[in-house]
Amino acid sequence: MPGPLVLVGSGEFTPAMEAIDRDLLATTGRARPRVAILPTASWPDGEATFVDWLERGRVHFAALGAEVEGVALRTRPDALDEACAQAIGEADLVYLSGGKPDHLLDVLDGTPAAAALRAVHLRGGILVGCSAGAMVLAARQPRLRGRRFLRFPAGWRDALGLVEGIAVLPHYDAFPEPLAALVAFAPRRRAVVLGIDEETAAIERDGTWQVRGRGRVTVWRGRSRTRHRDGETFSLATDPVALPDEGLSPP
Repeated sequence: MPGPLVLVGSGEFTPAMEAIDRDLLATTGRARPRVAILPTASWPDGEATFVDWLERGRVHFAALGAEVEGVALRTRPDALDEACAQAIGEADLVYLSGGKPDHLLDVLDGTPAAAALRAVHLRGGILVGCSAGAMVLAARQPRLRGRRFLRFPAGWRDALGLVEGIAVLPHYDAFPEPLAALVAFAPRRRAVVLGIDEETAAIERDGTWQVRGRGRVTVWRGRSRTRHRDGETFSLATDPVALPDEGLSPP
């Protein structure tokens, strides 16, 4: 049976996510679960940043009792390396941390590393994506334009599709909601848009989503908007909203 899929708005490897991550590790049923950390999305910011995020992940999950491996997956040649795919495939929980979503998708798409992620999920392992990682696990991903995160999408592209039929807007509470509404209303491709607040997770098990954390998850289905708080559950088994192939159209 496929394992849980976890989409996080921000806050990876911090005390704010400790209780959530501890509960995820407990669901593996292993005394010392294996965790693979992929800070790939941070690589465009330099080697020091990449190593820093890898170490943060190692310290965080080791303190929770896990056996942690940092996967040296920086660029696409690394994602084609069977050693990286093996490191991912042996994990009980794989964590894709934040950074540049376009880089992460360019590196992973169509590689043995991406196939290993899917195999972990299908055999019951846990996939966690935070910020850029959450965007890439979804079905569709905005192409970002400008230096600031989500300054304005320049269009859309297919993502890895581990979570079918959705797009993710992380850091949702850090930006004006009218901008997110423009994204959610845009026409053509069909998908539900999840706006995930910072330090908040949406956890999917067997088709049901649960919210954990300090913030909310906003679900856009066309012009219909619902919000869900810590502990609440929801389903996406309804008609989705449309997403554009290129560019955006206002409502």
